[in-house]
Amino acid sequence: MRLGIIGGGANSEHEVSLASADSIASTAAANHDIIHLTIGRAGHWTTDRGDALAVDAAVRILRTCDVVFPALHGVNGEDGMAAALLTAIGVPYIGSDIGAGAIGMDKWVTKLIASELGIATAPGTLVRAGERPTATLPELPVVVKPVAAGSSHGVSFVDSAAEVDAAVIAAFEHDDRVLIEEAVMGREVDIAVLERSDGSLTVSPTLEIDLGGDDVFGTERKYGGTARFVVPANVSPATRAELESCARRLFRALGCRGIARFDFFVTDTRLVLNEVNTMPGFTAESQVPRMFGAMGMPYADLIDALIETAMARR
Repeated sequence: MRLGIIGGGANSEHEVSLASADSIASTAAANHDIIHLTIGRAGHWTTDRGDALAVDAAVRILRTCDVVFPALHGVNGEDGMAAALLTAIGVPYIGSDIGAGAIGMDKWVTKLIASELGIATAPGTLVRAGERPTATLPELPVVVKPVAAGSSHGVSFVDSAAEVDAAVIAAFEHDDRVLIEEAVMGREVDIAVLERSDGSLTVSPTLEIDLGGDDVFGTERKYGGTARFVVPANVSPATRAELESCARRLFRALGCRGIARFDFFVTDTRLVLNEVNTMPGFTAESQVPRMFGAMGMPYADLIDALIETAMARR
């Protein structure tokens, strides 16, 4: 296959996306012809050699590819933007389409859909730009976060009402809508779903994030090399079955394609959905490849499975 890979992106997850794209490219090069393009922080395109590309030139290159892996995390990419571009130019691509990408990136809308499915989410309130938090805040402590941002950028754990305004202002740096959610005290356990070329779904083993006493799995813990991942998570068979059922139902209800990761809190009494990632981090050491690796699917095979699914959709 001639595999196009897009990394970078005009957002706060630029560096994470570069790492995903580089890892995919170096691994897939053994079996495929790689075309590697990058979107800069300001939205400009370059080749893997750093040569500047006009958008129309980038489109012409992408149209020569059999399939494209848009390894873009966050807004202006994962949120349906990359899918819209690739759909418009008629190139098969890996991952969710426009609608699922947009919905999955919107934590508020995701909460509403999860609620309709009977899947619990943290009680919360939405604050829009120009508004101040109302008196009807969730019970403290709370987590304040942008509605559409990833990698924990702009997320704050707040245990004092006096700190809420400052946390909201910090979150507004990443989005014009902010969620204030009641903090859920539980273990953070993730699970992923892979769509096969025949449309069937394969669910990964669970993965637990050992926070080491921290309240929030923040950006520094995610990418500073100090996070500890436990695969499979030490959960009961009943909890594992419930996680798998929730993940399958969310994948279908949101209209996800290819791959998606679902992050939950496991408390003493229930599961609580934290968020959905329709284009999760994708280096060889990222959570999703670790999960599928634990069930005997090497990283290169996972990439090829996604390519096969994207080609089958064509």
